[in-house]
Amino acid sequence: MPRENAYLQVADALRARIEAGEWPIGAKLPSRARFAEEYAVGQNVAQRAMERLIIEGFLEGRAGSGTYVRRPRKRLRLVRSRQRAARAGSPFHAEMKDQGQSASWDSRSQARVPAPEDIAARLAIEPGDPCVLTHYEFLADGQPVQLSTSWEPMAVTGGTPAELPEMGRLKGVGVVERMRSIGIDVASALEVPRPARATQAQANLLGISIGDLITEIERTYYDREGRPVETADIVVADIRSEIAYEFRVD
Repeated sequence: MPRENAYLQVADALRARIEAGEWPIGAKLPSRARFAEEYAVGQNVAQRAMERLIIEGFLEGRAGSGTYVRRPRKRLRLVRSRQRAARAGSPFHAEMKDQGQSASWDSRSQARVPAPEDIAARLAIEPGDPCVLTHYEFLADGQPVQLSTSWEPMAVTGGTPAELPEMGRLKGVGVVERMRSIGIDVASALEVPRPARATQAQANLLGISIGDLITEIERTYYDREGRPVETADIVVADIRSEIAYEFRVD
């Protein structure tokens, strides 16, 4: 096996055996030494393969006991929809509630951050114009499922109650509701999804491995005049969630 992806091949093989029922739910797996010998790899490779299946939800490690087969977690479905985004309250909170999950998130905002060239182009402002930059980490039942980096021009929200997304009475209500509170109607959104591989920073935050498949979504909200009022880069781990798009047909 090529050295750089040997653990992925071992993980694929073990996953297939688990799905075929070779070890039922609750069964203890053989040691990593046995798998290393069986697949002609080092024990560290076998360990990485088993750790990957733990991340994916196929296995669980029990301290001092071993590694066991668990009931696989269902992938969350994250629905991208203008109708859902327009609902009162946080769209993420509503989405997780619909799936029986407890939603939470951490955020860090910084005002007066100069817009880089690519962000300025997306927001139709000049490079260097001040923005509010917010980093989000979204969790479902305490498990990280989505990252988001949001940019809002201070020319739009500066000096209003909506200036800092997660502060004050508008905390947690979502972009659409916050904008509506200051007289701005978000009329449309443009989303561009792209497959990618997780960087070190993304892997650390999402609890996955470097190089794992992710979906990156470039999203921009527009008001009724076509002015961009917010743009964000959203990151979802493929092994945890699937992206679905919902369209209204009139």
